[in-house]
Amino acid sequence: MHAAVGPAATVVSAAVPAGEKGPGLDVNALLFDQALAELRDVVARLEAGGMPLEESIALYERGAALHEHCARLLDSAELRVQRLVEDGGGSARLVDLRPDDAEDS
Repeated sequence: MHAAVGPAATVVSAAVPAGEKGPGLDVNALLFDQALAELRDVVARLEAGGMPLEESIALYERGAALHEHCARLLDSAELRVQRLVEDGGGSARLVDLRPDDAEDS
């Protein structure tokens, strides 16, 4: 069941079991695969149309939040992946980057 409140409505879902994707869950609590699957569902529903304006706006806002969350997770994963770095002598070495090291690179 979805409820919309005000012009900047938030989609709320009742009784979604913990660990499952759904519009009622905090976007930041979703794993990448869950967020991406929900984002694809949101896009499909918006493309299909036929929803009231308020519901469409709330769904669009949820999609935007899911997109931002996925982008943050990808950025974080990219920083954690080992990166090939050339040292002063021209040989290559592996360096493990962490998100807090981003400013140093």
